[in-house]
Formats: sequence, structure tokens, C-alpha cells
Amino acid sequence: MLTKVTVEDEGQTIRLNWTDGSAARFHAVWLRDNALDEKTRSPGNNQRLITILDVPADTRIGEAAVAGGDLSLRFLPEDKTVRFSAAWLAAHAYDRDVSRRPGWTDDGIERWTRDTMQHALPRAGFGAASVRGLVLRDWLAAVHRSGFAVMDGLPAESGALLKVVDMFGYVRETNYGRWFEVRAEVNPNNLAYTNLGLQAHTDNPYRDPVPTLQILACVENTVEGGESSVVDGFSVAAALQDEDPEGFRLLSSHAARFEYVGSAGVRLRSKRPMIELGPDGELIAIRFNNRSLAPVVDVPFDDMAAFYRAYRRFAELIEDPSFEVSFKLEAGQAFIVDNTRVMHARRAFSGSGKRWLQGCYADKDGLLSTLAALQENLKEAAE
Repeated sequence: MLTKVTVEDEGQTIRLNWTDGSAARFHAVWLRDNALDEKTRSPGNNQRLITILDVPADTRIGEAAVAGGDLSLRFLPEDKTVRFSAAWLAAHAYDRDVSRRPGWTDDGIERWTRDTMQHALPRAGFGAASVRGLVLRDWLAAVHRSGFAVMDGLPAESGALLKVVDMFGYVRETNYGRWFEVRAEVNPNNLAYTNLGLQAHTDNPYRDPVPTLQILACVENTVEGGESSVVDGFSVAAALQDEDPEGFRLLSSHAARFEYVGSAGVRLRSKRPMIELGPDGELIAIRFNNRSLAPVVDVPFDDMAAFYRAYRRFAELIEDPSFEVSFKLEAGQAFIVDNTRVMHARRAFSGSGKRWLQGCYADKDGLLSTLAALQENLKEAAE
């Protein structure tokens, strides 16, 4: 609850104090633009009914009071009174210390290594997740938090991986189709379709936008070897930054180029950094795929040698066993990775027996939307 409100800067800002001792400042124009009354926001979908041009440029606060622990404001020159809940204001406070080191991540993201993840794989049963919202919520939350999760108990049949996507979103169809086969082939058009081992990588970095989720499901696996593994790219990036800040800066401030020309009629190209940061320094994405790396031409001549040293060190850290979590998929098991964060790999396997996996892509917006809806529904049910 709020305990005090102080109008400052001739009504241009206010300062709020909460019962827990915290405080924050807000601008009058920000508060007016984000008002929650039915003339400003649609009650049905919470979208704005006004534009920024409908907010007077000289908006200021004429009166402010704490009422029942919440905030009541009267805006001038509109002479409009709006109420804000103390909880909403606390959740949307922006008056905070912004001196964060580049490469920071949100509090809801948990970086991991082999030591912290190998014996604690986030997983759920397909049957339980299909009928129990709490199970699905926790599984989706694990994907958001760790960028990776396993699902057991899928039907060991072709196309079953789509049932996983149906739980939270939609398949991202590509030139590979709605899904693709991952098994040994003669004269394959992609190295994934051989029995060779694959270096840890993110998929399809040559697309813009890149698919943000990948699901791999096992239909049959009787080969020797062929274990899957995952690596948290955010943890590796942090390790590189601690060891070599300049190398981290080079990989995050210069674009790499990626390309795929393996199928007739398909020429996919993108230009993005291997380590992507947002404007405020937040770690946004990792793109790492040696097979698809095109010639790097966007690094100045004087920086290219240092860029390649950083690239090599990044690759060495990705290959470091201390970051690798490994497991062998059995028929009816699947795993999902955040393809903008977690790299996946495969060890080589024997020519005897059969290894048949299927993969598909989806996007995080559907997963995060479903997660938020489940969290809200379960919260309302508990109340």
C-alpha cells in the first residue's frame, strides 16, 4: 500500500512511498498515457483508445492523494481524475538504478551449467501436461526460465511432436516443412541428416527472424551413441565476458553473417551478431552455427584478428564439458530449446540400429502468452 504522495517539479512529476519503505518517481505525462480508465483503455483487451497526440503536451498533476492505499490523481489541463492501484504502480516503476553491466538478464532467467542442470532436468509427462494446467504451466515456466525442458510419454509415432506445440502455440513452417526428419540419409542436403556428430549450435541463424523455439522428438532410437546435449549460451557468454571483456564486446557489437543455400530455390541470409544485446545492454540472443557462418565482412580490418580470437574462445567455451548437459532420447521423449539462447548438439552414432527423430519450430510469443494466461487463470481459481 502507498503511504505518501508528493507532487514535484510544478506538477510534472510525483514521488510515491510504499509501506515496505520503497519509493519511486513518476512523470505526469507517463501516468496520463498509461491511465487505466475505460476512456483511455478498452475494458475488453486493455488496448489504448487514445494516441499520444490526445495527451496534452502540457499535462501536469493538479491534485494527488493516497486513498485506501492507492493513488488518486487529477490531471490538468484536462481536469481528469484517474485512480492507480499501489500494486500496479510498484510493478511498473521505472525509477531505478540503470547502471547495469552489458550482458545482464532479467531476474526470471536462470543461467545454468552441467553442475546445476545435469541431474535436475526440467521435465513433464505428456499425459499430465495435456489435462492439468498446473503441470503445463510449470513446464512452460521452466522453458522460459532455463531455455530448455524435456517431455516424456509422447506417442512414439510420426508427427507426435506437433502435439507438444499444440499445447502452447503454432508450428513455424519453413522450407523444411511443418516438421523435418532427423535420421541418416544418403546424399543428405543437411549435415543433421547423417550419423556424424554435430557441434553445439543454434538452428537456422540464417533466417530473419530466426525461429525462437525448436522441438525434437524421438520416434525410434536403437543406435549406440547419438546422445543429445544442450549448452546454455547465456552462461557461456557470461563466462567469456568475465574472462575477456573486449572479446565479448567485439562479438556483441559487430555483426556476423549466416547463409543457407542447400536446397534448390532457397537462398537464406541474415546479418546479426553472435551475441546480441538490447539497447540497454540486456542479453537478447545467441547465434552460433559454424556450418552456416558466411564470410564475416562487417568487422573493421583493424579488429578482425581480435574478433576471430574472441570467436575461437567462444567456441572453446561452448565445447567445454562443464557447460554441457547430455541425455539420450528414448522413443516417446522430446525436448524443447529456446533457439535464441540454448545450443544443442548430437554425438556420433553407429551405423547399426535406427535413430529416428523429428524436429519442428515454433515461437516464444505463443509459449509466453499461454504461460501468462495459465498463470492468471490459476491465480484467479486460487482466489
